[in-house]
Amino acid sequence: MNSNKDRIFLEGLEARCVIGIFDWERKIKQRVLIDFEILTDAKRSAKRDNIKAAIDYKTLTKRVLSEVPKTRFKLVESLAEFIADLCLKEFGVREITVRVSKPGAIRGARNVGVQITRHK
Repeated sequence: MNSNKDRIFLEGLEARCVIGIFDWERKIKQRVLIDFEILTDAKRSAKRDNIKAAIDYKTLTKRVLSEVPKTRFKLVESLAEFIADLCLKEFGVREITVRVSKPGAIRGARNVGVQITRHK
């Protein structure tokens, strides 16, 4: 594991997918918000000033946005795990924290969700 504390972060990525345990939720796509933090070595990529030396978070984000709408999970935990696994396998990420939330899922709460951290 990298002892570096540098992170790439993205907040509030919006996607729509089938998510939920109730019958009505299995028939529609609902809004989810995705945040992530990726452990990285920004010094190395900054020194080279070249995208090939960095994690291309634009490409990573496009990939996540292309896959999430195809998913049909019951739990936000499962969706978060799917996103973490995708990033670890396809983008050379060594550690990622993923947060997935469903705004409006709980009456009276602004948001509810899950946050997970996974390592390669």
